[in-house]
Amino acid sequence: MMLHEGEWWTLLAAVLCGIACAVPGCFLVLRKMSMLGDAISHAILPGLAAAFLLTGTRDLLPMLIGAGIAGLATAVLSAWITRMGNVPEDAAMGVVFSTLFALGVIMISLAARNVDLDPGCVLYGEIAMTPFTRVELFGASIPRAVIILGSAAIINSMLAAVFFKELKLASFDGALATSLGFSAALIHYCLMGVVASTTVVSFESVGSVLVVAMLIGPAASAHMLTDRLSRMLWLSVILAALAAGAGYLAALYWNVAAAGMMSVAVGVEFALCVFLAPREGVVAKLVRRLRLSQRIAREDALGMLFRSGEVRPGSALPAGTVRGGIGGGLRARLAVWGLSRSKRVSSHADGMRLTAAGESDARKLVRSHRLWESFLAKYLGLPIDHVHEPSERMEHYITPELREGINAELRTGLDPQGKRIPEEGE
Repeated sequence: MMLHEGEWWTLLAAVLCGIACAVPGCFLVLRKMSMLGDAISHAILPGLAAAFLLTGTRDLLPMLIGAGIAGLATAVLSAWITRMGNVPEDAAMGVVFSTLFALGVIMISLAARNVDLDPGCVLYGEIAMTPFTRVELFGASIPRAVIILGSAAIINSMLAAVFFKELKLASFDGALATSLGFSAALIHYCLMGVVASTTVVSFESVGSVLVVAMLIGPAASAHMLTDRLSRMLWLSVILAALAAGAGYLAALYWNVAAAGMMSVAVGVEFALCVFLAPREGVVAKLVRRLRLSQRIAREDALGMLFRSGEVRPGSALPAGTVRGGIGGGLRARLAVWGLSRSKRVSSHADGMRLTAAGESDARKLVRSHRLWESFLAKYLGLPIDHVHEPSERMEHYITPELREGINAELRTGLDPQGKRIPEEGE
């Protein structure tokens, strides 16, 4: 798809808006204040309307001042209601932002009776109009929205870089930040001011819908991909830019609202991260659970073969008996196949036997089981017939260090049933 000059300017404005929103959005997500960002982006409407009604102009400076005051008022009122009224934080936030938002809609509607002030522009924006309002800068004609959003992106990035340590401390541990001489409250309200300012400079071009999506979506997606703040900031910026670009191109292709399609792109990114994130994604967690299930099944099979060998030395167990003893089905078949493939068991005409490697692993498992049974019986006072089941679950998680620590504490060679606790090196 070939883009003409105006479309390139529109795309650049969308990318710059994503970057400007993603940077403070990371700190909102880390501070578990995502809804506060949403609340501020809506609650600044009365600030915008009041600024226009008082000054009679839509110039950027009075709008920024009005939005900043309204944004800070949202944060202060929400915290005050939570503290003084013993109201949950989310409930207080919902009451404050919905009330201020409704008040702002009424004020803008009243103001719009006599002037060209469209409430829909504030909500949805019109990014396609970006190329038509231009200013001269260094001899070049550049869209006003690109200059404003670019300035916001640069300022927010510089603030995050300069005050990275303070923001990081306040985001993860406000009490520690205060004890080190940083005012966590001041950092909080400055962050709210940045969010409010970023929101208002983005309203004219993209509207509040995309601002809310860009504030939270890229940051939340990046948070699922990394646990380092510096990487999270970079990833959120990249994801915001990708969502802006992909959403705008899709909007051109399907001839739909650009801001809405970019917001959808942000949601698609987040959905992909939810499913495909390497550590926190649904697929990764499912794979880990399947691996754990298979490890437990293999260890259960090793323990069964080891205990059978204790009763009848040198005997084998039929493969069907082993599979049935660990639950049967596909899980059991995969477990037995895995043991054969790793040469932990060997198959013979009369059944399956442990190899040397398999016997070593099985001995450690049974040793963990019987030591834990002894620990439960001696220190927790559980009856003998109540120690097997919890030990059967715990045996798969006992580390060598814990196993030997228990052994050193118990100093016994028999479990509560009188069975010998095997030594690891036998």
